[in-house]
Amino acid sequence: MSTYSESAMEILRRPDLTLHWYVVPFLLLVIYIYSKEISKKNWNIVLGGLALWGMDLFNEIWNSIVFHATGTPVWGAPQGVGGTALQLLIGYNIEISLMFAIMGIAACLTLPPNPKQKILGIPNRVVFAAVLTTLAVLVECYLNYAGILTWEKSWWSRSAPWLIWLIGYLPFFTMAFIVHDMKKMKNKLITLGVIYGIDIAALIGFGAVGWM
Repeated sequence: MSTYSESAMEILRRPDLTLHWYVVPFLLLVIYIYSKEISKKNWNIVLGGLALWGMDLFNEIWNSIVFHATGTPVWGAPQGVGGTALQLLIGYNIEISLMFAIMGIAACLTLPPNPKQKILGIPNRVVFAAVLTTLAVLVECYLNYAGILTWEKSWWSRSAPWLIWLIGYLPFFTMAFIVHDMKKMKNKLITLGVIYGIDIAALIGFGAVGWM
């Protein structure tokens, strides 16, 4: 286990050691953003945002499984260099979680109203997913360069960002846009149920055997 991983494990789900007051206004900001969209009955935006949030959680779960299976995570958010108010999983803290909750809403708000509209002959959803994924990967690369987000596998690095692009973010935006554009509310809710059902089952199952 690397020094970074050890530092994260020392504070894993230990709010008595790490919690800070700034989490409260940050949480209220997320609640305000969702409440505002709900008050406008922008269900496409709200449910699309939740889809992205759930997809990110799934990635964090399999990263934790990799960590417990191999001794090193694919990525980590260690206490020693970045700091956090609450470490939720080996590479997942409260700040990251709330950030992705907002990111989903922001991503869906950028979409053109007409899903069939094309940009340079390419469906606009494809363009927006690719552009937002690229921007997100660039931010992650900078965070890694700054040392507050660690990458501990050779195939997941700034020199080879392809998997980060393909697995790390593209599915997030793709699923958010798919849910956003679904015609029937029933289908949106079923899709979210599957995403969060898998997340919850994995957290309970793998958590019970100490892998979370």
